[in-house]
Amino acid sequence: MRISMLISLIRPIGPVVIGISLGFTLSLLSVTWVEEPCTNLDSNRGVEVALEVDENPYSLPAGNLENGEKLEDFEPRIVPYKPVQQQPPPKKMYRAKYISTELGIRERLFAGVLTSKNTMNTMAVAVNRTIRHHLDNVVYFTGMRNRKIPHGMFVVTHGDERLIWNMFQTIRYVLEHYINEYDWFYFVQDDTYSQADRIKSLVGHLSIHTDLYMGSPEEFIGDEMEGRYCYGGFGYLLSRTLLLKLQPNLESCRNDILSARPDEWLGRCIIDYGNVNCVDEQEGLHYQRFEMGKNSDPNKEEDIRFKNAFTVHPVLDPAQMYRLHKYFTEIELQRTYEEIEKLQAEIKNISEVAFDGNRSAHWPIGINPPFEPKTRFEVLRWEYFTEDQVYTCKDGSPKCELQGIDKADVTNVIEIAMEELNKKYKPVLHLKKQQLINGYRRFDPTRGMEYTLDLQLEVVNQKGRSRSITKRVHLVRPLSDIEIIPMPYVTEATRVHIILAVTVHDRDYVNQFLEVYATNFFEMSENAVLSFLFIYDPFQAQQVNQNDIFANVKAKITAYEHKYPVTKIPWISVKTETPSQIKIMDIISKKHQVDTLFFVANVNTIVNSEFLNRCRMNTINNWQVFFPIHFQDYNPNIAYHNQQPPPTIDLIKDAGHFDRDVFDEACFYNSDYMAARTKMFADVQENEEILEALDVYDMFIKYSNLHIFRAVEPALHQKYRHKVCNPRLGEEIYHRCVQSNLEGLGSRSQLAMLLFEQEQGNST
Repeated sequence: MRISMLISLIRPIGPVVIGISLGFTLSLLSVTWVEEPCTNLDSNRGVEVALEVDENPYSLPAGNLENGEKLEDFEPRIVPYKPVQQQPPPKKMYRAKYISTELGIRERLFAGVLTSKNTMNTMAVAVNRTIRHHLDNVVYFTGMRNRKIPHGMFVVTHGDERLIWNMFQTIRYVLEHYINEYDWFYFVQDDTYSQADRIKSLVGHLSIHTDLYMGSPEEFIGDEMEGRYCYGGFGYLLSRTLLLKLQPNLESCRNDILSARPDEWLGRCIIDYGNVNCVDEQEGLHYQRFEMGKNSDPNKEEDIRFKNAFTVHPVLDPAQMYRLHKYFTEIELQRTYEEIEKLQAEIKNISEVAFDGNRSAHWPIGINPPFEPKTRFEVLRWEYFTEDQVYTCKDGSPKCELQGIDKADVTNVIEIAMEELNKKYKPVLHLKKQQLINGYRRFDPTRGMEYTLDLQLEVVNQKGRSRSITKRVHLVRPLSDIEIIPMPYVTEATRVHIILAVTVHDRDYVNQFLEVYATNFFEMSENAVLSFLFIYDPFQAQQVNQNDIFANVKAKITAYEHKYPVTKIPWISVKTETPSQIKIMDIISKKHQVDTLFFVANVNTIVNSEFLNRCRMNTINNWQVFFPIHFQDYNPNIAYHNQQPPPTIDLIKDAGHFDRDVFDEACFYNSDYMAARTKMFADVQENEEILEALDVYDMFIKYSNLHIFRAVEPALHQKYRHKVCNPRLGEEIYHRCVQSNLEGLGSRSQLAMLLFEQEQGNST
């Protein structure tokens, strides 16, 4: 019984035990039982097999047992300690600020103009106006200068009128400041006209690794020295590699070379230490120049060398410089048109072998194809016009007079159409415009402004016979290339002075404004100052001691100043019947410094740091003022009819809209306001009502040349409030206020639904 129970217990684990035993047995059989020695000397083969062991100077040598030597006979040797030399810490890797610096990429051309004190305000100014916008960097070098430097010119003064000294100082200044930034250096006198685009094209085709001294070669005076120098009157080009060769020897040139002419002195220095002569041809490219006669007229000059010249010398006065610039600009423009026509012809020829044939070439050739809408909402709308009227008006009127820039645009398009038609049909036919029957135009953002004109023309043939016909023409005013316009540097560290004008109608909303403002600015220590302007009418001002209508607001301001001891909230009281924006700013402007940045706010405005940063960035002193378009909430009783309004309102079409009828918020510098206000002074003397008829926005448009930056501002938010419009202000200001109230009620669909519900209720 017990045996059977034992067998029943062992049976489940029996296979496991047998498997383990068999595994151990096979592993033991696979082990080699004879241990081979590390060294085996085979006397029959004479081959020694040994393990190589790296010698360790601190270990004991192995004894030779075959020779009977003992380990006890070993004498230890002392190995001197040599400390490990510590490696210096690796230098911190320096990375250049710009990739071009790290890769060694340099600008192409530097221009240096040699001028003088007497010609700085005449010839140098003319040179600057003709080449400055074509070249990356133009520097003017002079020995002495007047106290006032012409605007827009970078002038380097050497402090001495000696010509050789000035040339030496000019080369040394360029080596110290610009040698690592440019590949080519062009020097010219201020009585020379330079065709800047041709000079740029020349250096664009030259190798930058060549020691080149290029200009108008001349023999040295007296034939005392072999070689040629470049005459300074026609300008000359120096390569960067050549100037680097002169750098260590420039002092030797100044001390050893005697010459009366600066260009000759520089030529001797280059020949002595650069071993390079002046040339007018390099790599098949020629340095074209032309010597101008005293009474030469550019329009009558027929010499082909004049038309192809890079430089023209001498130029006697600024007027002649401008005439030369006009002449060469017209030549370059005509060559550009010819090149465009050539490219258009090539595109047309190539398109004939395309899969779609000529249909693949869109008109006009070389311009982007028209925009193709994907939905009916993307269809671009054409605008109908005649010579006197346009049928799409900004104020929503069906028809208005064509005037201003629109009038000039239509007139110019008709003139171009007639010019092109006569160019096409002459001399067989001569066309005269009788009238514009129909005109259509639209703006295509992919290509530009498109026009379709139906012209009634009088056609006159060579025999003098005429008849009236109608001709349809299509024109495109293409968009030009995108250019980067330089803007003055601005920073987000500027302090903003927030001006809040408060009337009796605004006092109930000030507490809410202060609560939001304290959370966003007082607690965050924002670099901004809040100033209040309390506006009283004459009756309220008389009762201020007995019943101050702004007493609660002033008490609230005092409470915030106690809560935030670092914060001060200044306020001013003003008495006026018509609180126009200009009158208010006149008072504020006098109490602040000239460089103060103002933000004129509203009690309904929710101001935050994001908007203030954009106010700082979009407002540029003596350059640009910023008028943001805030997002206005709709009337919650209409937008959320029979619903609970959400705690926070997003920028969606059913919640509100950007109110383009309001110009109350503005960012500008005090200096810009004062400048515009000064220009307005004469008109105010004649009519004081202009102060009430205009706001700050109108003042900047009419009395300032600053750029008006008007854009939607998503960070500027206003809750709904029915504004009180003052009829004493200007008619346009009052109309905009009423229009803002109407458009702020709700969207069209919301108003339509509300009217529909009211009609349903009345019908029942």
